[in-house]
Amino acid sequence: MAYKIIASQCTVCGACEFECPNAAIRLKNDMYIIDPKKCTECVGHFDAPQCAVVCPVENTCVPA
Repeated sequence: MAYKIIASQCTVCGACEFECPNAAIRLKNDMYIIDPKKCTECVGHFDAPQCAVVCPVENTCVPA
């Protein structure tokens, strides 16, 4: 499974991109996206997906 970013809620702050240990998050067309092939939900790195932890808008980074 992977996480996704709800585009309509994303403020494009960039906090998630720098916290992702798998470099699965990138800016595309002025919006952040998560590559589901790279996203491991931070398993093996952290206890919780860091995109969801650092996102300033609740429920913007969610399970896909």
